[in-house]
Amino acid sequence: MPAVREQTAPRPPLGTGPPRRSTIPGPRRPSKSTGRGIWPYVLIAPAVLGTLYLLVYPLVRAVVISLQDFGLRQLILGGARFVGLKNYETLLGDGRFWEVVRRTFLFMTINVVLIMTLSTLVALMIERLGRFGRTAVLSALVLSWAMPVISATTVFQWLFHSEFGIVNAVLTRLGFESFDRYPWFAHGPAAFAIVVILVVWQSVPFAAITLYSALTTVPTELYESARLDGASGPRIFRSITFPMVRPIFMLVFSLEVIWTFKAFVQIWVMTNGGPGDATTILPVYAVQTALSSQRYDLGSAASMVTVVLMSGVLVFYFRQMFRQEDELA
Repeated sequence: MPAVREQTAPRPPLGTGPPRRSTIPGPRRPSKSTGRGIWPYVLIAPAVLGTLYLLVYPLVRAVVISLQDFGLRQLILGGARFVGLKNYETLLGDGRFWEVVRRTFLFMTINVVLIMTLSTLVALMIERLGRFGRTAVLSALVLSWAMPVISATTVFQWLFHSEFGIVNAVLTRLGFESFDRYPWFAHGPAAFAIVVILVVWQSVPFAAITLYSALTTVPTELYESARLDGASGPRIFRSITFPMVRPIFMLVFSLEVIWTFKAFVQIWVMTNGGPGDATTILPVYAVQTALSSQRYDLGSAASMVTVVLMSGVLVFYFRQMFRQEDELA
């Protein structure tokens, strides 16, 4: 029988086979993942360092000063000594301080209620306007929002000026003779009301635009189904609109609480906290204590109490919000 030859695969020509891996050790290339892990931190480092310097350092410095005997002498010569919680004891034992705290919460409550109510109504109005009307209203809101705080405060000062103010002139021509040269800023309730109007006027544009943006995300099919079922406007708002925009509404509410609680520039420029203490809230009280009495320790203590109270209000509010969300879930 003829011998059976073994079939073997043909060998490739010389030099055409797969390249062999070199066994000679060489320099290892840096991993791309390592570079990607470092660069994000490098890019955000300037923002983090700026935040630490502009926010964290002043806060820590204020805490330290509130625990020291820090007056004008210590500011110039140094050598402040620690006194523990003595400044806080002095502050909390002052009856004027608690009156200012009460006025601060009253000021915050009135402003936040007015801002959220007016902003919601304006946002609902914008949603129902045509293209031209919507553009006009949004443009007016943006221009009002972009107006600097100092400029708006100065305008309001002239509007309510006792001799040259437009408000007195209009009220007098309408037959209210008692408002002829009426000194608005010399009466506590009147000055308080003017400051509230100014803060509300400056805050409504942002809140209204934000709420309108949230309203545009509500599906129109839900409104059509509710109208077919015979639901009224208030019922549609309670059952459809507000539940859909509730997260944004709560966010705007929280921001307004913070902004109105720490309102300072408008009051300081317009009334300096007067007449008397009619418009003095906690931030104004802290600056008055630090500048007029040269008690920077008490001023820092008042600032820390302001931060604690504002944080407490927000923590209580968020707890209530999360509890309601858990119940709905």
